Parts: sequence; structure tokens; C-alpha cells
Amino acid sequence: MPPSAAIDVVDIALKATTAYDRPDLGIRLQQARSRLVADGVRVLVVGEFKQGKSQLINAVVNAPVCPVDDDIATTVPTIVRHAQEPGVTLVRESDDGEGHAERRQASIDRIADHVSDWGNPSNRQRLSYVEVGIPRSILATGLTLVDTPGVGGLGSMHGAATMAVLPTADAVLFVSDAAGEYTATELEFLEQAMRVCPTVVCVLTKSDLYPEWRRIAELDRRHLAAAGVEAELVPVSSTLRLHAVRTDDHTLNGESGFPKLLDLLRGRILARSEQLARHAAAHDVLAVTEQLSTTMGAELAALQDPARAQAVVAELARAQQRVDQLRQQSARWQQTLSDGVADLIADIDYDLRDRMRQIGREAERELEQADHTVMDDQFAAWLHQRVSAAVSANVVWTIERARWLAGQVADHFGEDGSRVLPDLLVNEPVLRADSVPSLDLASAESLNLGNKLILGMRGGYGGTLMVGMMGTLAGLSMLNPVSLVAGLLLGGKTVRDERRRLLQRRQLEAKNSVRRHLDDVVFQIGKESRDMLRGIQRALRDHFTSHAEQLQRSVTESLAAAQNAVRTGGGDRARRVLDLKAELDRIAGLERLARDLMPESVVGR
Repeated sequence: MPPSAAIDVVDIALKATTAYDRPDLGIRLQQARSRLVADGVRVLVVGEFKQGKSQLINAVVNAPVCPVDDDIATTVPTIVRHAQEPGVTLVRESDDGEGHAERRQASIDRIADHVSDWGNPSNRQRLSYVEVGIPRSILATGLTLVDTPGVGGLGSMHGAATMAVLPTADAVLFVSDAAGEYTATELEFLEQAMRVCPTVVCVLTKSDLYPEWRRIAELDRRHLAAAGVEAELVPVSSTLRLHAVRTDDHTLNGESGFPKLLDLLRGRILARSEQLARHAAAHDVLAVTEQLSTTMGAELAALQDPARAQAVVAELARAQQRVDQLRQQSARWQQTLSDGVADLIADIDYDLRDRMRQIGREAERELEQADHTVMDDQFAAWLHQRVSAAVSANVVWTIERARWLAGQVADHFGEDGSRVLPDLLVNEPVLRADSVPSLDLASAESLNLGNKLILGMRGGYGGTLMVGMMGTLAGLSMLNPVSLVAGLLLGGKTVRDERRRLLQRRQLEAKNSVRRHLDDVVFQIGKESRDMLRGIQRALRDHFTSHAEQLQRSVTESLAAAQNAVRTGGGDRARRVLDLKAELDRIAGLERLARDLMPESVVGR
């Protein structure tokens, strides 16, 4: 459930902004309330292909919401959240080119027809994601689970797309089964995930299938420590969990490992998210009470001490000058933001191109040594993995640099600017697994037995004829042992030359295909990175502009109230003092409510 106490405090503050005619502050509180109402915990379940991600989600919610089978893999992200009645919503991007989403209902019994590679191969339905709503108590607390696509694993473009949405998640469950220890690809993904997501929990699945799961768990913990990844590892068995729930066997449920995992979800992730939400709401309310009390406090000071009224007015005039300077600084911080985004776009584009150029050079070396009979399968898979890893690294670097730029802009506003820095990357980056076309290698032209015979006969005929004619000058017949051997040798050479020519042609075509493919990657991923950075630029610009305008209005109204207080007569002065004290007491009470929401210590995100 959303933090109702925080919502009540925000509602009281909204009434105060209406009563004191400060709709500009009300906009800020409306945004805070929307975040509280919609706030939940978004947990991404990620991992390599066929590691038990879907079954893990089914075991957590005790419902078959994600299709599971030996020959089924998830191709479309599946979002599992709370709903009063079970239902499935298919979401796809419309064809109008404006990014609108089309939503339609589907049967929950036919969900495999939309999210699996069996029912929706290569996501032919062009779904962005699928929402599944079910009535479960653990989801009613605000938990949302996202089953990420497993086709191709972490080294595919699906893995890069998963990396792009990690900043939108509150936590990540990294799933790997007990069949073997972590691979280099999994450890690299974990290292990158820790840089952009606040909480990562490693889950070791299928402990019931592998007797050596304890040894594997210990090896995985050592790998995590060696890689510097601070993540807890929890061994579980989804099969035991589901059976224990059906039979109401508490002992078996404990052996499944799920009580510890659920405690982590509830205690660390859910509690931490609610704590952060309450803290953010309290901070917004305190900022509003500060600005409301500034105006009334200035007027009260001028009314209570007429001798100091001019000093109060002068002090407010200086404060107004500082605010005016802050507004004048907008040109400087906007210039910093504009230049920073331009530099980031150039740097990120260069980084992506440089990574693709390195891959291109490696690909050409591989092609020169490759056997054209296995080039299609092995080479295409190798290139896809290298490109996906490069895109993932570029996405992580983009996110880190964007956060750094936000801090640079906030420095123009001093301490207050960093305190009200907005949450960046609130919108998911538009990086889909199908955004980059796959490598298209032309089919290899091979020599079959018939072609080899024809080429050999053609070359052998010429060799036999040439050597035979030279033999006739020596008194030999046209067909003699020497001419026949020469024919065989030249025929074999003709076949070998043709095979070499076809290989060189194949390599040249493959190199051209690789160049076109890498150009497509740079074009598409570069555009999505630029779109994300420009979205951040607009968010920062609007946020700090609004903040400066709120400060200016507060100081301007405080100055006007103090000046009016100087001209207020004796009888009116006494009544106004009582009214102001009463209003300030109400604001002080609201401030106490807001401070009660704030925990003693909050771990920053």
C-alpha cells in the first residue's frame, strides 16, 4: 500500500497552498502526491537464458503468471503487479510515429501466445511489454516484478535493452541456476548493474536438481567478492516452493529458500523504497512551509517591531536581489546544461563509434581466418555478442555521465540546488531488443561434387591438350602419361583456385555486411542516447526554472507584506499580529508533521 501518512501530510500542505494563494507551490506538491500514489517497488528479474527466471516469479506470487517449459523462452518483458481481478494487457507502440501506446486486453490463459518465442517468435506482434495483474498480498504492498526476455541471454541485444532500463528499477534479482558457477558474461553484467541500480540480489535457482549446489554457491560468492560486487546470494528451489505452498508444508517451504528471499524483498527493498518515498514527500512539504512562513514571518516582524521594519524591508530587498541574481544565473546554468549535453552527445557518439570500429577490426581479422562453411553460425553469434556488450557498456556510461551533468548544473544553485535535484531517468530509455536489425550474411556459395568435376575437367582438358601438343613435337602421342598427369594437376589447381576465389568473395561480402550492420547500430543506438540526454536536459531546465520562479515570488510577496506592515495602523496592526501568529502556528504544525515523516537516516539512492 502507498504510504498513507505521507499522502495525508501532502494533502494538508496542498490545502495550505490553496488558502495562501500559492498555486505555484501546489504544482510541486501535486507532483509529490502523484509519486506517492503511483510509487511502488519495481524489481527486474534478469539472467541468462533458461535459468529459471519465469518459474521464480511464479513461485514468489504463487501463480502460473509466466509461461514455463523446456522449449519456451520469454521474448517480451512481462510486468506482474497487483490487481483486484486477474487480467492481461498487451502494450505495443502505435504506428502513428508519435510514441503513443496501444493497449488491448487478452486472456490470461493464452499469455504464452504473446510473451514466449513459441507463440510470438522474434516478437512478431511488436509488443513493447505485457502487463499481468493478479490479486496477491505480496504485490498489494507495492511490489512489481518484471520478467525480462531470456532469448539470447545477457550477451544479446536483449541484455543491452535490460541494461538500459536498470536505472528505472528499485532492485534487481539476478538469476543463475546451480548447474555451474558464474560465467564471465554474468559477472560483467553484475558489475555494470551495480553502477546504475541501487540494490542487486543474486538468486541461485534449481538447488533441488543439483546436489553440488552448495559448492556452486560458495564459488559464486567468491566470484562476487573478487569482482567487487556487493550482492547477497540466496539459493532457492522454485519447485519445492510451489509444492510446499500446495501442500501447506512449512518445513519444505523453509528448505526451498524462499522465506529468506521474501524477507529480503519485504524488509530491504520494499521498506527502503517506502522510506525514500516518505523522505522525498517530507522534503517537498518542508520546502513549501519554508516559503509560506517566510512571507508571514517578514510581515509579523515588521508589525511587532516598527523600529525594525525598515531593517526588515532592507533585508528582504537584499534577498530579492539575490533571487534576481539567481534568475539571471539561469543563462549561465542553462548554458552549462546546453554545453554539457552537446559535449555528452559528442562523447557518447564517439565512444559508441570507437567501440564499433574496434569490433569491426576484430571482425575482419576473424573473417580472414574463418572457415566459410561455419561462418554463418559461429561468426554471426560472436559478432552479436560483441556488439551487445559494447552497447551495454555505452548505455551504462551514458547514464553515469548524465548523472554527473545533473550535479554540475545543480552546483550553480549552491546547496539548495543539490537538495532539490530531481530524479533523473524517470522515463524508460527506448532501447528495444529489435531496435537494431540482425546481421545479414549472404548465403555461402559452395562447390558441390558436380561443379568440382566440371571445373576439374575444364582445367585438366586444357593442361592435357597443352602438354600433349608439346609432346607431339618430341614424337609422342597426344595422350601420354606426362600429359595425363599434367591434366590432373591443372584440374586440381583449377578447383583449388575456384574454392579460394569463392572464399575471398565470401569474406569480402561478409566484411561489407559487418560494416553495414555496425553503421545501423551506431545510427539507432546513437539516436536513442541523444533522445535520452535531451529528455534529461528538458527535465533539468524546467525543474530549476520553476525553482527559481518560486523563490522569486516568495521573496517578492514577503517584501510587499513587510512594506504594507509599515503603513498599517495600530488597531489593524494588533489584529493582523494575532492572525499571523495563528497562521504561523498552523504552518509550524504542518512542518512538524513533515519532519515526523523523515527517518533519522536515509540511504541515498
